[in-house]
Amino acid sequence: MRSIHTNVSGWGRYPTASTRLYRPERYRDVMPHDESCIARGCGRSYGDASFDPDGATILMTRLDRLLELDTQRGVLRAEAGATVDEVLELLVPRGWFLPVVPGTRHVTLGGCAAADVHGKNQHRAGCFGDHIQELELILADGSRLRCSPQAEPEVFQATIGGMGLTGIIGELTIRLQPIETASVQVTQRSTANLAETFAALAEVDSDAAYTVAWLDCLAPGEAMGRGVVTHAEHAPLSTATGRRADPLVIPRPSTRRVPVDAPGWVLNRRTMALYNRRYLRRCRSAPATGLSSYHEHFFPLDRLAHWNRLYGRRGFLQYQFLLPADDAPAQGESMLRRLIRAGHPPFLAVLKRFARSGLGLLSFAQPGYTLALDFPFGDGGILAELRALDEVVIAGGGRVYLAKDARLEAHAFRAMYPRFGEWLAIKRRLDPGQRFRSGLSRRLRMQDPP
Repeated sequence: MRSIHTNVSGWGRYPTASTRLYRPERYRDVMPHDESCIARGCGRSYGDASFDPDGATILMTRLDRLLELDTQRGVLRAEAGATVDEVLELLVPRGWFLPVVPGTRHVTLGGCAAADVHGKNQHRAGCFGDHIQELELILADGSRLRCSPQAEPEVFQATIGGMGLTGIIGELTIRLQPIETASVQVTQRSTANLAETFAALAEVDSDAAYTVAWLDCLAPGEAMGRGVVTHAEHAPLSTATGRRADPLVIPRPSTRRVPVDAPGWVLNRRTMALYNRRYLRRCRSAPATGLSSYHEHFFPLDRLAHWNRLYGRRGFLQYQFLLPADDAPAQGESMLRRLIRAGHPPFLAVLKRFARSGLGLLSFAQPGYTLALDFPFGDGGILAELRALDEVVIAGGGRVYLAKDARLEAHAFRAMYPRFGEWLAIKRRLDPGQRFRSGLSRRLRMQDPP
């Protein structure tokens, strides 16, 4: 299998590193010969989880066959390189949907499992790993091992949320969710401040299948954290009468593209504050309830291809953390105000509520609230502020999401993930030579004992 040396990064474009990149065309050619390696899908993890700067990176996107669809039981078997987009194009016209989807459709099924991704319905459906019946793992010696919650359950728990470090996920069998239409019934409510946003998210949480809140962290004074709380359900057939000949067939949305890296002045505090005000005004003037296509509701940022270029060549950081529910409103406001005082207000902020812990030993999810904050990457000041916030998260019993991380330190990781020792014991049994490594695992020293 031929390879090339190339520079790669995650979606945040920080950090960037050189790696030896392999792209297998056939399933049997997945493993390189002797190097340490990590699997990479679409590269939508934000930091350094999807490449090995001191070894090989195996691009899985050609291994994307959809192998079997049981429309009676609602079960899909597919190769790990298949994307959410490709899968939904097959499933939706047949009346099925993935039970959990992340915020982009351009991510592989293997990546969804490795990061144990969550969606807007975590409080109802849990994480992606909760719906995997079985997966096939390619081990360091090239052998294949099938695991599930019933067969090899320890391997399954180490692999779900294990960031690709127990082996290469080759195939997955996933339980699906039935739908009647390709539309989503959406209700929006605006809020005046952060406390009201938290309260509104909790109110709708028990009723709606999907809930999420967008926050304006650039609003002045007491209005900081005002936003829009959205809750949604898959639209029933009765809502689609007369709209389309087939309610399960919906046109793909048009996609615009950011063609080049934006200059540094395009995204700044002033332009983002203006955007936030206009977005909030538009949401307030729109009908409170309406129908949306599944593309528009679940994957709004995908309508602008290469949107990460808006942050310029330096890229951006996302800091997604989780805190237990009792502490999250007060601690979240304190953390946001600290960032604002330090001159690092987040340009984008999204709040979700979790109700269930993930199945994996290193799964991010646990009951509480998660807040995802985007920052343009500039000088080291933001890194120092986020290190300080790590200590607040640790003290509160929370954690940072590894799939979005580009700068967490090893000691903080161990404090946030108390089951790391259990995970490492299984990792060493499956991969005694520590062959599966990534920039993330090297930075967090995940090969070392706790």
